[in-house]
Amino acid sequence: MDLRKLKTLIDLVSESNVSELEITEAEGKVRIVKAVPSAGAPVVMAAAPSAPGAVLPAAPVASALTAVGPLPTEPVAAAPEQVAGHLVKSPMVGTFYRSASPGSAPFVELGSAVKEGDTLCIIEAMKILNEIEADKSGTVTKILGENGQAVEYGQPLFIIE
Repeated sequence: MDLRKLKTLIDLVSESNVSELEITEAEGKVRIVKAVPSAGAPVVMAAAPSAPGAVLPAAPVASALTAVGPLPTEPVAAAPEQVAGHLVKSPMVGTFYRSASPGSAPFVELGSAVKEGDTLCIIEAMKILNEIEADKSGTVTKILGENGQAVEYGQPLFIIE
């Protein structure tokens, strides 16, 4: 991400009522969280380049961190373990639902055989119910989403073998 663009985003967050901003682009992901009102400066929580060899400048991040103080400690994510099978990921941010309505049966269960195009779940985004379909035929070996749980873009939901 361009240094000028990053500075502009930090300025926008600090001058607005927005307390948190997260942007994902091809070059990486940036999350800006406004500090407590007494500090007055935003804190850049994460900036991870996704392209191999891409490097984000560290100067603006360091200045924002030193202006506010140390970040709260967060658990470090372990290296992603290898998954046997095909991962079905969330195509959007929203709320995950395993069935069409609260009283009805889930679309799929563990061990269900699915064909490409079968509905696996629903993700509600902006009051619109989006059916998420299997992009591969096989057997559902793991259901990683929980009913009513908020999901992020790209979050793994199912494993199909």
